[in-house]
Amino acid sequence: MKFPFYDSPDTATIICCHIMENQTPILYVSHDEDDGMWQFLCGEAHGIDEAKLVSLKWVFDLDNSVSALKDMPCGYYAERKTQDDELDN
Repeated sequence: MKFPFYDSPDTATIICCHIMENQTPILYVSHDEDDGMWQFLCGEAHGIDEAKLVSLKWVFDLDNSVSALKDMPCGYYAERKTQDDELDN
């Protein structure tokens, strides 16, 4: 599948350690208004020490379903209950 985001594939994004280390599904995505950064989280509360930096392409390669959010503007978020659900914002 072709990389769909308007941001560069090497754009730094935040991902929680639960997704990175435990293959927990991405259930919450935000596109921050203040700096335009993407965050891909498992839906649980996190401390700063649980945040990891990866490229946007790394996240896309992990879970292609995030491509549905390619047009999500800064300041918005999307969430779903399970990995099989659509990401709704």
